[in-house]
Amino acid sequence: MGYKEVYAGWKADPEAFWMEAAKSIDWIVAPTKALSDENAPLYEWFADGVVNTCYNAVDRHVENGRADQVAIIYDSPITGAKSQITFAELQVKVANLGGALLEQGITKGDRVIIYMSMTPEAIIAMLACARIGAIHSVVFGGFAAAELATRINDATPKAIIASSCGIEPGRVIQYKPLLDEAIEIADHKPETCIVFQREQAQAKLIAGRDLDWDEAQANVTPAPCVPVKGTDPVYVLYTSGTTGQPKGVVRHTGGHLVALNWTMKNVYGMDPGDVFWAASDVGWVVGHSYICYGPLIHGNTTVVFEGKPVGSPDAGTFWRIIQDYKVRALFTAPTAFRAIKREDPKGDFVKKYDLSNMETLFLAGERADPDTILWAQDQLKIPVIDHWWQTETGFPMVGNPMGIEALPVKVGSPTVALPGYDVRILSDEGHEMPTGELGAIAVKLPLPPGTLPTLWNAEERFRKAYLDTFPGYYETGDAGVKDEDGYLYIMARTDDVINVAGHRLSTGAMEEILAGHPDVAECAVIGVTDALKGQLPMGFLCLSSGVNRPHAEITKECIQLVREKIGPVAAFKLACVVDRLPKTRSGKILRATMVKIADGAEFKLPATIDDPAILDEIAVALRELGYPA
Repeated sequence: MGYKEVYAGWKADPEAFWMEAAKSIDWIVAPTKALSDENAPLYEWFADGVVNTCYNAVDRHVENGRADQVAIIYDSPITGAKSQITFAELQVKVANLGGALLEQGITKGDRVIIYMSMTPEAIIAMLACARIGAIHSVVFGGFAAAELATRINDATPKAIIASSCGIEPGRVIQYKPLLDEAIEIADHKPETCIVFQREQAQAKLIAGRDLDWDEAQANVTPAPCVPVKGTDPVYVLYTSGTTGQPKGVVRHTGGHLVALNWTMKNVYGMDPGDVFWAASDVGWVVGHSYICYGPLIHGNTTVVFEGKPVGSPDAGTFWRIIQDYKVRALFTAPTAFRAIKREDPKGDFVKKYDLSNMETLFLAGERADPDTILWAQDQLKIPVIDHWWQTETGFPMVGNPMGIEALPVKVGSPTVALPGYDVRILSDEGHEMPTGELGAIAVKLPLPPGTLPTLWNAEERFRKAYLDTFPGYYETGDAGVKDEDGYLYIMARTDDVINVAGHRLSTGAMEEILAGHPDVAECAVIGVTDALKGQLPMGFLCLSSGVNRPHAEITKECIQLVREKIGPVAAFKLACVVDRLPKTRSGKILRATMVKIADGAEFKLPATIDDPAILDEIAVALRELGYPA
């Protein structure tokens, strides 16, 4: 069956579709129905099923002939450490840590915060929680103490599992002082902290509260897999809210298992035993879905990589990993490829490695500009697949279903709505927009299994944030258009659509044009306040390495490009060259913060910012353009 048949089959009978998909999961008590809609618009899936996530990700593979298959490949170019863990070894490690948690009084439904760097221990900690029915909440390692404290207060964890430090190229970030400070300022106090000591920085342990990772596990009884309901949460993952109060996205166990398992073959084209590499971090949703759970549930080998696309040691690191471990598919953020392209525009490093095992490159996390996609296609000679989803959904909403049918790629579009998602483009009043017209992207309810059923302890906020704007729909917060073939184009966050003298313009469309300039490696366009036109677009350009032409010439050409391709209506006259753009640690450009600096407004330093010094550089560039006015 091709994509059209599969999608039509889901649409005609979603109940049968998801019950069929649920057969690939090993249930303790199989569900008798998929959807529970009695509390609409709040929906639940597989409510009467009983299951264990860890059993499906680890134990069943040990029992079904994959005991000696490698489950986790660890490669840290920053420390030089490398290791491999089979499913059988993983089972022992996870059961022991689960036993240590049980010994500390952690039981089903208790929360455990995980604050760890990118080593296999982070995955082991997640699985150990799932094994005993505890709900984990992973906080990105090295997150500021105040941010960690708000999450401690919201999730009220009984225990915290932390690494002693994280390691970046050229620096060691001590996590333990941040953790101690967070606990001090938090109102809620965890009873226990289990600390994984990394040799680069040993943490001081506080007697009576802190335990060493190894000592905590000495002589424990290995934990069995605890049965949980399909609607018991497996985790809570905080995503930064606009109000500064983080939103705890809840993930229910049953739907999470079914949906992720389904995507590994149907979306990513993986067969059990293949090596899948999501170059992300466990602190983000990609790390949850596609470093930890998705690949392991499906019987794939997953890669835990502690490094950067460039600088650890060079722009060839990704290619080395792909060659050495025979990676079949890579999933990363476009920003990683922009960094590689900026360092190695001609692809000299690509030629040094044997990439013959790699079949597909998947990009997500932010808009993939056509320039980056074309460069990657040109260098790798394989399909480069953009796809689109959110922390809230947990798996792709719009993509190219490589395991069902490789659809023609239209550069700039993440392709089509996947089964489970009825995606519509709506006007502000909630009416469907004509083909090719920009509107708010919304999904007709119910959302599929594996997506968020609510926010942690914040049902009212859940309704307000996602359900109230368009009754009967989930509001994505993104804006876009659909073409005559049903391909979706994500143009911007709805708050990145700017209004220039009454014309609604997408900053994303302008960025696409600027990125097409031969000297531009990366760019961002924001809307700054203007007394006359309401808003004006302003462009920030980062140049490819080796470009040494006068900046004024390049900005002039870029302004001309936008004028030619969008027209004078864009009023694009403000542009400057900068060394780097402010980003979150997952590579998203902090456009909203840049707008506030340009407008001279108060702003809160984003918790997820990678390097705050970049904001000062942006302020200097803005002053040269005469902003804040």
